[in-house]
Amino acid sequence: MAAVATCGTGAGSTGSVVAAGSKNHVTSFQRRGPRASGSDSSYSRLVSIAGTRPSVRNGQLLVSTGLPALDQLLGGGLAVGTVLLIEEDKYNIYSSLLFKYFLAEGIINGHTLLVASAKEDPADILQELPAPLLDDNFKKDFDEEACNHKTAESNIKMKIAWRYQLLPKMEAGPVSSSRFGHYYDASKKMPQELIEASKWHGFFFPEKSSSTLNIEPCSLTHGYIKLLQFIQNIIYEEGFDGSNPQKKQKNILRIGIQNLGSPLWGDDICCTENGNSHSLTKFLYVLRGLLRTSLSACMITMPTHLIQNKAIISRVTNLSDTVVGLESFIGSERETNPLYKDYHGLIHIRQIPRLNNLIYDVSDVKDLAFKLKRKLFTIEFLHTNTDRVNTEKTFITSDFRVIHVF
Repeated sequence: MAAVATCGTGAGSTGSVVAAGSKNHVTSFQRRGPRASGSDSSYSRLVSIAGTRPSVRNGQLLVSTGLPALDQLLGGGLAVGTVLLIEEDKYNIYSSLLFKYFLAEGIINGHTLLVASAKEDPADILQELPAPLLDDNFKKDFDEEACNHKTAESNIKMKIAWRYQLLPKMEAGPVSSSRFGHYYDASKKMPQELIEASKWHGFFFPEKSSSTLNIEPCSLTHGYIKLLQFIQNIIYEEGFDGSNPQKKQKNILRIGIQNLGSPLWGDDICCTENGNSHSLTKFLYVLRGLLRTSLSACMITMPTHLIQNKAIISRVTNLSDTVVGLESFIGSERETNPLYKDYHGLIHIRQIPRLNNLIYDVSDVKDLAFKLKRKLFTIEFLHTNTDRVNTEKTFITSDFRVIHVF
């Protein structure tokens, strides 16, 4: 079962807490300051892990996807112990960017990374991570983007699609690296000292495929077996599983798997209509079992547009907790459509987690578009009703309040 935010620290008791409070002469009317001694850490009943927060809906421990706008659409973030499946766009341009955001968020929060790929060396992927925008840098860059956007709009005299930004209000922007969810500059690379200070594990399939391994008929492919063994060893050896508590401060394992299901992994699911789907679905089933019993979260990118069998896609969706699809306008009719000229594609929230619930959670947000600006990747509401007045726009803030601007 996935980790929840109500787990205790396992040290101290109610009596010791009261005694400690009396000793320090702290009353309920006095503000409690920071504690210097490590023994006072038992005062908190919640697991304190950097870069996490409990869900206001069900108490589930959440981590950020690296894109605050996407966190809001998923109910506050990605639940620990779950799988986020990203359906790749046709040219794998924007899905790889979300993949890097997810990993970059882990480095900023001090999480342990596990990067698996059959296409790129994990070390090379880390070198391409975007740089974080913190403190005044975020407001400065966002204001610059907004100014350029406003100038371009002022020259347009025709009615176009309405945009509703999903970014938080500017006065509540990032203030430090300890906040939940960060923004990143896609035009810059993460500083090398941050990457060197991070803890990560890489799985590059071409380097692992040289070893011989007996595979039973109708079982997992060689790549999937090696990857599952690698993930399992990291979870157990470094204490991310609940049965072997970590000796030091608890941490999150972020697992990123790139291009799963592609022929590079030795899977023929994308090559033929009646490919062997058993390997992929069994891999997802076992992987989700490992995540449910550990402090880990996983993002997988998959070229679902290459899978011809719709039944296989349906099974893959059912074995994932969260499914987000990216539809790029490159090479499509929408690329030249005036209604979509300010966007680069559509984003589809196909499935959101149903943890600790008896019914399905279905996203009410439809018609979402994304745009990669010079520095920022943004997600916006798309509305094509051209009967409204040009001067009216509606913005949705981070707390989902509606503001009309004339």
